[in-house]
Amino acid sequence: MKFSVISLLLSCNLFFSQTLYESIESEALGGTRELRIQLPRNYEANEDQAYPLIIVFDGDYLFETVAGNVDYYSYWEDMPDAIVVGVNQIDSREDDCTISVENFLPYKKGAQFYDFVVTELIPFVTESYRSLDFKIAVGHGKTANFINYFLFKKSPVFNAFIALSPELAPYMQDNLTKQFSVEQKKKSFYYLSTASDDIKQNKKEVVELNAQLSVLENSSLSYMFDNFEGATHYSLVTHSIPNALEGIFSGFQPITRSEYINKILALETSPVDYLIEKYEAIKEVFGVEKQMLVNDFKAIAAAIEKTKQYELYKDLGNIARKQHPETVLAPFYLARYYEESGKPKKAMNAYRSSYTLGSIQGYSKEDMLDRADEIQKEFGY
Repeated sequence: MKFSVISLLLSCNLFFSQTLYESIESEALGGTRELRIQLPRNYEANEDQAYPLIIVFDGDYLFETVAGNVDYYSYWEDMPDAIVVGVNQIDSREDDCTISVENFLPYKKGAQFYDFVVTELIPFVTESYRSLDFKIAVGHGKTANFINYFLFKKSPVFNAFIALSPELAPYMQDNLTKQFSVEQKKKSFYYLSTASDDIKQNKKEVVELNAQLSVLENSSLSYMFDNFEGATHYSLVTHSIPNALEGIFSGFQPITRSEYINKILALETSPVDYLIEKYEAIKEVFGVEKQMLVNDFKAIAAAIEKTKQYELYKDLGNIARKQHPETVLAPFYLARYYEESGKPKKAMNAYRSSYTLGSIQGYSKEDMLDRADEIQKEFGY
């Protein structure tokens, strides 16, 4: 397999994502295919970091919508930074999505395009850029149907699928239901959408498919569905992409108020363990090593205060020391542990140990030292 790659760097600095144009010469297709690739902000600076990969079919018109949302959500840490690859199908969409009228599987040029994605496109991107195993496929209409075929491989090449108003092939509804009825070793995500003013046949079949998938009980599947009121086959795309990304990466996002109230406060186990397990799941599912957010430390600390499980501050402080060692976070939690354990002198010393450390998101060195002075004044140390 030979590749001819022509790259044009449009924007390269620490503040903006980078967009590249590339041409890939494909043996499977017998020609050249154009790609657009968005790299995360700080891609060049973070040489040791790898990223989830998002393949956007119909990249000639879907790329900007997906890439823009990925850049926005990752900027606010609601999803990890990711590499977005748009596949240009403006002159080949019908051929790329060709299926057999006998078994309704990719056929002739459709089979060639399928092979191109699996044996050429993904290997090229993973070899050329620092990508993780977690991959998302995005399609619309015909390509939304086509991405389903990648599910039926013994080892699917994608972990998540965003199917926007798919033009479903015959028997696809039953095939997907059968596929998703079986528990898998790895977590998978499937987002499906239609709209009130969608193409009638697409909407009918998508609604029927949702009726089948929504009742499945499969802990390895995260299934999401939207039926947008007032949107068309084309405008539903702009509604769907944000919802899909939020749904797929809900476990990655900072602890929300709803999560705090409905999950953390309802725990019968330790909220500190909840925090640990949350970040272990991020690593396991997405392959991302994520530093624990101060926001999430605050949520767990609030739960400790609310439930009066003050002994857990010690564990939280030890985790904070590993995650944010140059800040006052760990001394604060350890000081609170000593205060509630009836050890004011140790609490005072813990607060004072913040003197050489940095403030962080509402936890200031000055406040720590003030707390130490108050303890000294109260107990006469």
